[in-house]
Amino acid sequence: MGCSFSGLNALYDAVNGGGDVWINENRFKIVRQLGEGGFAFVFLVKEVVPDSSSSTSLAKKLKDPSHLSDDGTYAMKKVLIQNSEQLELVKEEIRVSSLFTHPNLLPLLDHAIISVKPTQDQSWNHEAYLLFPVHLDGTLLDNAKVMKTKKEFYSTTDVLQIFRQLCAGLKHMHNFEPPYAHNDIKPGNVLITHRKGQPPLAILMDFGSARPARKQIRTRSEALQLQEWASEHCSAPFRAPELWDCPSQADIDERTDIWSLGCTLYAILYGVSPFEYALGESGGSLQLAIVNVQIKWPAGPKPPYPDALHQFITWMLQPQAAVRPRIDDIIIHVDKLISKFSQ
Repeated sequence: MGCSFSGLNALYDAVNGGGDVWINENRFKIVRQLGEGGFAFVFLVKEVVPDSSSSTSLAKKLKDPSHLSDDGTYAMKKVLIQNSEQLELVKEEIRVSSLFTHPNLLPLLDHAIISVKPTQDQSWNHEAYLLFPVHLDGTLLDNAKVMKTKKEFYSTTDVLQIFRQLCAGLKHMHNFEPPYAHNDIKPGNVLITHRKGQPPLAILMDFGSARPARKQIRTRSEALQLQEWASEHCSAPFRAPELWDCPSQADIDERTDIWSLGCTLYAILYGVSPFEYALGESGGSLQLAIVNVQIKWPAGPKPPYPDALHQFITWMLQPQAAVRPRIDDIIIHVDKLISKFSQ
């Protein structure tokens, strides 16, 4: 599914007013907008299939039939691209998203990039369309906001099951050759689908920041360059200490993700990242709170979460990356906790 610059992909109508979008030879009707951020917009779309025998339906294109929607609806991300640097970033996101095949990683179903003429009202010269399965229950972040207003908490079992699925998806990335780091693990990048009688399904999404994980830093200039990159691509409350203050001699690896995992597990429990909670109303430096690993534990549900969960998080939030556990260690430990607390 290469990038297409065909006019067939043109947006037929003003996006906010409904209308149709072509992604390669497949046509989709925009149902409604689901979200936006920066120059990206996410829409709920429904495939328009001319007839059941059509050779252009998405069903004919997808290798994995499990990704097909029962009702023809999908999520479509539209990105407005203003310069060559943004174009390369989108192409890299498409390339990296296409690498992974795992039930706990959001698959890219199709994509197209088209060139458009800038006008007085628009400054962009390309538009990218990325098609994904849709998960209308939203993200962990969305769910946390709702649960906070209702003063609800996940059960210990559900917490561990959600987290185990995240670990499974991340293991797939970390076991790649070369290993990939996601670089932006956080509740807003974890889709949750509620299932009757089963734990919620958790899917890690957004591979726009994912890159080969291992970097050798040998100069001050390289260290500063990494910090600058991290400040743009890794969300601050979930960013590992070595990405805030990188030594001039450092070996960076996929354990930056383990730090983010620990912060995310804390947020699954309490609805907020540990260092945002530690700063609380008083404010202060987020970087200092992270580098000094200032962790406080909120008063949780009644009965409270077991101390073993707090110890598990503390184990992941080790400021020295060299002694931080790897994903295989995490999975062994979470499986033991699931066994212990599901009895």
